[in-house]
Amino acid sequence: MPQTLANEQRQLRAVVRQFLSTASDEAAVRLAMATDEGVDATTWNRLSGQLGLTGLAIPERYGGAGSGFSELVIVLEEMGRSLLCSPFFATVVLTANALLLSDDEQACAELLPRLAAGTTRGTVAFSEPSRPWELTGLQTCGTADAGGWALSGRKNLVIDGHTADLIIVLAQTSAGPTLFRADAGAAGLLATARPTLDQTRKLADLSLDNVPAQPVGDLGAGAKTLARVLDLAAIASAAEQVGGAQRCLDMSVGFAKTRVQFGRPIGAYQAIKHRCADLLVDVESARSAAYFAGECATSGSSDLGWAASLAKICCSEVYLKAATENIQIHGGIGFTWEHPAHLYFRRALSSRAMFGDSALHRSNLADRIGL
Repeated sequence: MPQTLANEQRQLRAVVRQFLSTASDEAAVRLAMATDEGVDATTWNRLSGQLGLTGLAIPERYGGAGSGFSELVIVLEEMGRSLLCSPFFATVVLTANALLLSDDEQACAELLPRLAAGTTRGTVAFSEPSRPWELTGLQTCGTADAGGWALSGRKNLVIDGHTADLIIVLAQTSAGPTLFRADAGAAGLLATARPTLDQTRKLADLSLDNVPAQPVGDLGAGAKTLARVLDLAAIASAAEQVGGAQRCLDMSVGFAKTRVQFGRPIGAYQAIKHRCADLLVDVESARSAAYFAGECATSGSSDLGWAASLAKICCSEVYLKAATENIQIHGGIGFTWEHPAHLYFRRALSSRAMFGDSALHRSNLADRIGL
């Protein structure tokens, strides 16, 4: 995807940024992250109903707008820039794509219109305590009897898992790893919110004890489907990280222009000037990686796998560097709870680990390019 956006994409960015400037300003973020749900209902309803962002990348035949993943990258970049607290990522990036890639027409026709409208919130549960963010070594099992399928096991690090209405679960069956759909209120399903470093994104642990469920897609195809979903999730996370890194850079430059020491703005000193210049180069490089990966997802390119890992590696490292430098440039105030710098630092740390850290993606990248 070229760095020069199409006119429609620039308009999309402008609309989303204007909306988030008030709906997800610092005060709104602090209010939302202090709640158990981690989302303001009014903001979610406006985001889904008024702007239609939840249906942006869902095909028109399922009630969406039918845009490509490149447009979703732009939206996620703006959401990362403002630290939006909402189940958007879990619902739109994870759940919708798990359904679409499963090729289960019945499930898509029933569930995607509800996700597109924002009336149903979804998430995907695949990570397990023994193997976080991995698809192998599944302990959660799906068993069939005359009454249907039932799931038993444990899942952890489930994004917005305690507030989702629909949960897509990866479980082991006799045919192999399979995706299942379960309702949040199903008997035997217990979702427990867990303390997190990044309070702007809620995580939960799930306990499943003979939970009624229905298969999604072909039996045994769950791991293959979800591997593709996780590539898209890595790209989406990279886009959020670019937005967060850009905001850290903007805060650093703004502070350097106004903070005066020894009669001069600190931005006039070489040490600060060089830090900001280096960050600018890093952020633009990260944006290029995320946009390219988004274009691969839109076009269905065979480069998607390595592009996703490359974007996740690059954007994770740049975001953490930008968040760290932002605190250092601000000095003492940057370390305080009252300043937003620490919120971006926490998000940078959590995003680096989510869906696999840089070491895992470097290994994936080496495998995918044949090293």
